[in-house]
Amino acid sequence: MRKKNKVIFPKPSIIGKRDWGMEKLLVLIPKVLTLKVLKIKKGKKGGLQFHRKKNECGILLTGKLKVRFDNGKGILKEKTLKSGNCFHFPPGSIHQEEALTNCTIIEASSPHFNDRVRVEKKYKIKTNGGLPSTRISDIKIK
Repeated sequence: MRKKNKVIFPKPSIIGKRDWGMEKLLVLIPKVLTLKVLKIKKGKKGGLQFHRKKNECGILLTGKLKVRFDNGKGILKEKTLKSGNCFHFPPGSIHQEEALTNCTIIEASSPHFNDRVRVEKKYKIKTNGGLPSTRISDIKIK
């Protein structure tokens, strides 16, 4: 006999305070993935960072977004995304998002929470506040 799977309609929830805008968890499939909506205010940016375990990708629904990333040779490059463009940040990839206009992003990622290593100092960039680096022991898979 086949197991019946229950259809679920999750309730979205806001994830903590964000200086750059809003992060809302839409769906959490435990130990599989998260689906979020991010709203980044014009002129705001997240930290220059990488994740040890988290694997994330997304699509820019509205706005214009500057993405800074390490080209694999220790050099920061920039790419401007517009509505409809997609991105993928595998674990270990250095990246930063900056909203050139108000932006809305749908992001899917592995469910690794609290996985963040800030690297502004490595590139001699002034830290703009935001959430600090976490230790590997702080990472939670939900």
